[in-house]
Amino acid sequence: MKFTTSTPAMRFLGAVVAGAVALGGGAALAQTVKIGTPTFLTGAAAPAFGIPAKNGSELIVRGINNGELPAPYNTKGFAGRQVEALIYDEAGGGTKQVTELRNKVQKDNVDAIIGIISSGTCAATTAVSEELKVLTIQTVCGTTRVFEEINKDPKYVFRTINHATANNVSAARYIAAKMKGKVKGIAGINQNYAWGQDSWRDFQLAMAALVPEAKASSKPQFPKLFSGQYGTEISALSRAKENLVHSSFWGGDLEAFIGQASARGLFKRKLFVLTVGETVAYRLGKTFPQGIMVGTRGPYGMYVADDQTPLNVWFQKEYRKAYGEPPSQPAYQYAQGYLAAKFAYDDAAKKAGKFPTTEQVIASLKGATFPSFVGNVTMGLSKGHQIVTDDRWGVTVWDDKKGEMVLKDVVIFPPECVNPPEGVGSAEWLEGGMKGAKC
Repeated sequence: MKFTTSTPAMRFLGAVVAGAVALGGGAALAQTVKIGTPTFLTGAAAPAFGIPAKNGSELIVRGINNGELPAPYNTKGFAGRQVEALIYDEAGGGTKQVTELRNKVQKDNVDAIIGIISSGTCAATTAVSEELKVLTIQTVCGTTRVFEEINKDPKYVFRTINHATANNVSAARYIAAKMKGKVKGIAGINQNYAWGQDSWRDFQLAMAALVPEAKASSKPQFPKLFSGQYGTEISALSRAKENLVHSSFWGGDLEAFIGQASARGLFKRKLFVLTVGETVAYRLGKTFPQGIMVGTRGPYGMYVADDQTPLNVWFQKEYRKAYGEPPSQPAYQYAQGYLAAKFAYDDAAKKAGKFPTTEQVIASLKGATFPSFVGNVTMGLSKGHQIVTDDRWGVTVWDDKKGEMVLKDVVIFPPECVNPPEGVGSAEWLEGGMKGAKC
C-alpha cells in the first residue's frame, strides 16, 4: 500500500521524523558522512585525469563502506558511518567552482570536500573553504601558492599530495644523476596558469643548482590552458638550441601535444621530461613515446603497479576488475585523499569515544603519519597540512608481455631530498641552492 500525505500513517511518520529532528538528533539523517568530490567529468581534462579520479574515488568508497580494505582500514565507514560521495564536475573555472563549493556546503550539507585537480580551482576555493569552515582535502592541485601565499595559517584545508616543487626538484635530480653531460640546455612548454608557471620556475631553478651548465631558454612556451593546438610551439621547440624539453602538460593538452609532436618527430630529436606524463601513458599505449622521463608527483600509478603491499594489491586488482584498465596517478591520488579522511575520522573517534566533530577530525589529520598504498606518508609541511612523500622518476619502455607501458631505470627520492624545510618558501629554498636537502 502506498502512503499519501493525507493518510494517518503518513501524518504519524512525519510527526516522528519531525520530532527526531526537533530533539537535535536528526538520527535518521546522521548515519552517513557526506563528501563533496569535485573532479573533471566533462571537457579536455576529463578522459585522462577526471574520470580516473572519479573511478578511484568510487572504488575506495566502496571498499571503505564494505570493509573490504586490508588493515588498518578494514573497519567499515568513517568512524563507523557509511560514506556518501557527491561527485560533481570541476569544469567551468574558478568562479563557478566557488559557487559549487558554497552549494555543496550550504545546500547539500556536505561534511567535507575531498578532491580538486586544477591548481586554478585550488587557488580560487582555498580561502572559501576556510571561510565556510569545511574540512577540505585537496588531492591533486600542485601550486605552492595554496599554503605559501593564499593560506599561510591553514586550519580546514589540507593537501594529500606533494606540491609542484617536489615534483620538479626530483626531476632535476634524476637528470643530474642519469643524464649529466647529455643535456645542452633546457626549453619548456607549460600551460599559462599557476601550475605551469610554478612548474617551470621550480624546474629551471633546480636545474641551475644541480646542472648549471644546462642553461634555460629565455623564451619558454606558455600556451593557453587547453588550447589544443601547438604547431607554433612545436616549431619553436624544434628550432631551439636546447635539447631537453620540460613540460607539466596534463589532460587533453598532454595528449594533443604528444600526438602533434610525435607526428613531427620532435620526440626523436629532443630529450623530454613530462612531470605528470604517466597520466596518459596507459591510455595512449604504444603511441606514447618510449624513452621519455615521466613523473606522477609521488609513488603512484606505473611506479607502484607491482608493489606488493596488501592495500596496493587490493587497489590494483579491484580497479582493473571494475574498470578494465590499470589505475593511473589520479585514481591513486583521489583514493589517498579518502584514506587520509578515514584515518582521521577513525583516529578522532577513538580519542573522543564517540563520533567526532570536524575540529576533532582536523586535529587527528594535522601532522599525521598514516598508511597509504606503498607505505606511510606524513603531513609534514605547512604546519601539518601539506603531505610529503617520496618522488619517483624513470624512463618509459613498452612491455610486450604485459601489453602496457612500464618504467625502467627508476630512482626513488625521499621526501627530505625534494621538499623545502618547514617554514621555508619553495622559491626561497630553490634560489638558495636547496640547503638542508637530505638525499
